[in-house]
Amino acid sequence: MKYELIIGLLVASVLGGAFALNTINNQQANPTTPTPTPTIESTTQTMQEQSQTTQSETGLTQEEINGILFMREEEKLARDVYLTFYKMYGLPIFKNIAESEQRHMDAVLTLIQKYNLTDPATNEVGVFTNKTLQELYDKLIAEGSKSLVNAVKVGGLIEEKDIIDINKLINETSNPDIIRVYTYLVNGSAHHLLAFSTQYEKLTGQPYQPQLLTPQQYEAVISSVTNGPSNGRGQG
Repeated sequence: MKYELIIGLLVASVLGGAFALNTINNQQANPTTPTPTPTIESTTQTMQEQSQTTQSETGLTQEEINGILFMREEEKLARDVYLTFYKMYGLPIFKNIAESEQRHMDAVLTLIQKYNLTDPATNEVGVFTNKTLQELYDKLIAEGSKSLVNAVKVGGLIEEKDIIDINKLINETSNPDIIRVYTYLVNGSAHHLLAFSTQYEKLTGQPYQPQLLTPQQYEAVISSVTNGPSNGRGQG
């Protein structure tokens, strides 16, 4: 299936170290430069501090625990960014996808509850336990606050990052519960990326340029959505 092909493509690219992330400051000087994003590896120590449950108690490896806790807050980051931008600009796409991101958060929460992990997510919008994600959130809000077009580009960036991170986590586990949830998340992110790229083209009259994915990977993601069974347009 094309969906399986895109997972393979994205995992192979991530493992090959194809993605180099630049800083927000550079992006401000050169709008075509990608926003910086944290890697899962950079949060390992934070995740270990957050989880008090050992592998023997859960049946999970520390890497699987780290990944679950990270994805819980990364999905929250997406939701909170979109809720904030909806308040700023009133564009329905932000509200619609924020609702989808809430469902993604809930899906990851089922893993946290099943394996008796400590939920790192707070109830407050824009507040994160993970310091790296907190810094990223602040930078993304600052970037998206410049204009509606910038906000839509930030949405695309978040979804590209999600696709990369989730596929990396899928490759690192054989747990069927985790794979099932992550597959659901990455499919949603593909739809969201299509929605943001379409919105960007409507606003600017220019084609959306991928910020983290290669052009080939981006086209494969979009094709997997537009030619797939759901033929969705990214609203969840």
